[in-house]
Amino acid sequence: MFPSQPTENELLKTILEPLLEDFTHWFSRSRLLLESERLSFLSLEEQNDLLARVKNAQQEVATAYLLFKTTGGQVGIEAKMLLPWHQLVAECWGVSSRRRLQGWGEYQSPQTDA
Repeated sequence: MFPSQPTENELLKTILEPLLEDFTHWFSRSRLLLESERLSFLSLEEQNDLLARVKNAQQEVATAYLLFKTTGGQVGIEAKMLLPWHQLVAECWGVSSRRRLQGWGEYQSPQTDA
């Protein structure tokens, strides 16, 4: 016997809900970093622009998640809305990675001659 195919509603709940939760998580982490640290490898204007885009994306994701939950998972999101969020998360990951690499150089223990 073949397993039954999931309904559209089940697919939305299985895929979209965790995806929206991931966006919420990564945008929150990115916002915290951008608000709490001055990143020397970005100009102040670049950092403020990235922060503004993260805040805007957070609002969009929160609205989408609210609609999704309010309708019991009956509302999906067009792919054209997801792509910019994915791109922004990837950009934030790049900034975070660069910050870690920069911090690694600053926090390495000095070499001692024995």
